Amino acid sequence: MSRAQDPKFDREEQPELTERLVGINRVAKVVKGGRRFGFAALMVVGDGKGRVGYGHAKAREVPEAIKKATEQAKRKMIRVPLREGRTIHHDVKGRHGAGRVFLRSAPQGTGIIAGGPMRAVFEAIGIQDIVAKAIGSNNPYSMVNATFDALQEMQSPRHVAGRRNKKVSDIVANRETGAGSIESAGE
Repeated sequence: MSRAQDPKFDREEQPELTERLVGINRVAKVVKGGRRFGFAALMVVGDGKGRVGYGHAKAREVPEAIKKATEQAKRKMIRVPLREGRTIHHDVKGRHGAGRVFLRSAPQGTGIIAGGPMRAVFEAIGIQDIVAKAIGSNNPYSMVNATFDALQEMQSPRHVAGRRNKKVSDIVANRETGAGSIESAGE
């Protein structure tokens, strides 16, 4: 059976993805006869269950730019570990260019406290409770890249436990009791 006939490789059978348009800009190319106008689109795509990607593309027409950016975002998807399917496991910082972001996990019911481009990323991932702060550049491209930089540093307790050859319960228990305190250091 060829790849084209194999249902595993059928693009239409992907889970339902949410597409968010973060920004659209009119760009100009100066040529001998004047200016040629086009459009640049920045898209975020996610499945609402921890997978997200972003893409940006240029084209002469807006719908074509959006379509190209969406396809690029689907190709560049990453998996982000979520705690209880609603927030991140730990606080994390991200940076791209002059844009810096701080992401903090939040208790249930907090909601998404984040601005513009970061909000689109969190909604696409499926995060329901998070507090985020952007410092420096408020350029949408820098904010999305910095947010993805932070999300790529995210580690689940299962991943950390596997790396340290410990049980997940040991990692989570240490986090809750305050590992590294004076009492635990003396033992």
